[in-house]
Amino acid sequence: MEAITNVITQIDTLVWEWWMILLLLGTHIFMTVRTGFIQRKIFTGIRLSVAKDPDAEGEVSQFGALTTALASTIGTGNIIGVGTAVALGGPGAVLWCWLTGVFGIATKYSESLIAVKYRVKTKDGRMQGGAMYALERGLNMKWLGMIFAFFGGFASFGIGCATQVNAIAAVCEENMGIPPAAIGVVVAVLTALVIFGGIKSIANVCEKLVPFMAIFYVLGCLIILGINYDFIIPAIQTICRLAFTPGAAAGGLVGRGIMIAMQYGIARGLFSNESGMGSAPIAAAAAQTRNPVRQALVSSTGTFWDTVVVCLMTGLVLVTSIMKNPSIDMGNITDGGILTTLAFQQIPVLGPVILVVGIISFAYSTVLGWAYYGERCVEYFSGKIGLIPYRVLYIAVAAIAPVVSLNLVWTIADILNALMAIPNLVAVLLLSNVIVRETKKYINNLDAKDDTKVDVIDR
Repeated sequence: MEAITNVITQIDTLVWEWWMILLLLGTHIFMTVRTGFIQRKIFTGIRLSVAKDPDAEGEVSQFGALTTALASTIGTGNIIGVGTAVALGGPGAVLWCWLTGVFGIATKYSESLIAVKYRVKTKDGRMQGGAMYALERGLNMKWLGMIFAFFGGFASFGIGCATQVNAIAAVCEENMGIPPAAIGVVVAVLTALVIFGGIKSIANVCEKLVPFMAIFYVLGCLIILGINYDFIIPAIQTICRLAFTPGAAAGGLVGRGIMIAMQYGIARGLFSNESGMGSAPIAAAAAQTRNPVRQALVSSTGTFWDTVVVCLMTGLVLVTSIMKNPSIDMGNITDGGILTTLAFQQIPVLGPVILVVGIISFAYSTVLGWAYYGERCVEYFSGKIGLIPYRVLYIAVAAIAPVVSLNLVWTIADILNALMAIPNLVAVLLLSNVIVRETKKYINNLDAKDDTKVDVIDR
């Protein structure tokens, strides 16, 4: 077992080397240029996200599709992941994490556009799409679509379920003394009640849970920034300076050099917003929308909220807290969770509550969102016959996750996430001309409200 673990760890190191980070970040920058800096339309996307398009084909509202995607991306990575980036990469990692989100908006937009453009309508009236359908219908590469779906289906058990439930169990045991086994059973039951209702049930829960959890957590961050108000400007200056140069700052903060800051900042940003991974477009394809660009604009706001807003808030909270409290010994902290806990303890009584509620709601919403992603991937390569066994296994994983060691599961999930991203990025890059053409056509007619109806085929 030790030998197997070592091999899997080496594979994980290989697939998440610099080449993978450069591939993802390079695609972000390339699609930013090709789409004419689509980030400038982010507020149009926010406006469209709360507008309804009830006469269009689809299973859920555009807002429902967005919150389902946000449920998966706004997770423990926004809290613990950013803490890890600061602990290991220094405060400069916050800037690189933020920049990854800014440029990642273009990739999230692009992958969502082709997911909707090449989506299909099943015989029972459901809309399905994602990288697998874009590869099959747009590039005649069904074999690569099958590979994406295979990796996506298995990845859902790890990054989407086991690791999230384990995080819930850990925080409940530490702060409330609840046995992990009991948490596993409760989460499994709650998950079963939702996912057996399909995308409409998942979207209904996410529409209510995601805004609450995001606003609740951001308010907590704002309270801490209010407490640390005199360190906000120095923190921003320190983040920008140490993103490019090594050095020291107040509170024991140490810049670890541009390469280390980039490595941890970019990697945590990519894990947080999932731009380029191909997961969120699966939810986007179910949206009620008349035009792929319309939904792509809505979906791109997910990266904006996740990384440009929430991750930045976490980063500022951490850096200002460390600068204000020199007793936080950065030299001995490598755990992002510990660092975040110390920061939230500045709020008397309510600080730990905000953090616990944030982690539980963030993690549980991720469980729901990834359940839908996994279902669509499994249905693509096995048909509807695989759905019930998948749901049963997903719920079983949720039940046992708190009482098993997850180090190996997390490593395998990391590998599968990278292997999902490769075929998805192939689709984005090879269909970039289609993306540019559709974008120009829609943006030029945006004021005229000329939303051309999306072509779909029966499957």
